[in-house]
Amino acid sequence: MLIFSVLQKMFLRKIKTFDKEYAMNRHHFVKCLPAAIMVALLSYGCAQSPQTPSTTAKPAVAQEAKKAVMKYAGKIVGKSNKAKVVSVAVGKGAAKKVVMVKFDEATKGLKFAKKGTAAIIFWEQRGADKYATVIKPKLAKLPAGVTEIKTEELAELLENNAALTLADARPVSRYHKGHLPGAVSIPVPALKEKKAALLPKDKDELLVFYCGGPT
Repeated sequence: MLIFSVLQKMFLRKIKTFDKEYAMNRHHFVKCLPAAIMVALLSYGCAQSPQTPSTTAKPAVAQEAKKAVMKYAGKIVGKSNKAKVVSVAVGKGAAKKVVMVKFDEATKGLKFAKKGTAAIIFWEQRGADKYATVIKPKLAKLPAGVTEIKTEELAELLENNAALTLADARPVSRYHKGHLPGAVSIPVPALKEKKAALLPKDKDELLVFYCGGPT
């Protein structure tokens, strides 16, 4: 019994010591808890800086890419109002080929899609088909020293009997079907062959060429 009593006292003493240490530790933990929370919040705030959205938004690739100008330039081979297709010969030599472009009510300049005339067809891709958006006449570049004269200006010169040579550059057959008053026939092939021999001797005299349409 004595031994049991001694062991019991020792056990109770250990329990009291443990309770006292636990209470002190608990008190110390509770006291330090607010400071620990503050340190943790500050540490998180420094490590995780708020991300602000970029003020410079990157434009989409589709918006940034410029559309390439797609066009065909050449002689009109044919035009089908039923199929709504214009055929144009493009390229030169071995690379020459005929391409077909569709058109619709939105196509501008269809009056310039005449067989045998030179034109520029601007088009866009719609699915598997090419659609003409604008058709313009292909005008020849005037050489140095040559200027364009308007119809009204020429009419005024003719009315005033101005000193000039009026040359019809169309084929002879078309010249004989009808031509401007006072015009002489100087077809392009003949001019290329005989050159200056067909031109007026007076080099200071006004020389006006005309043809059947825009060139």
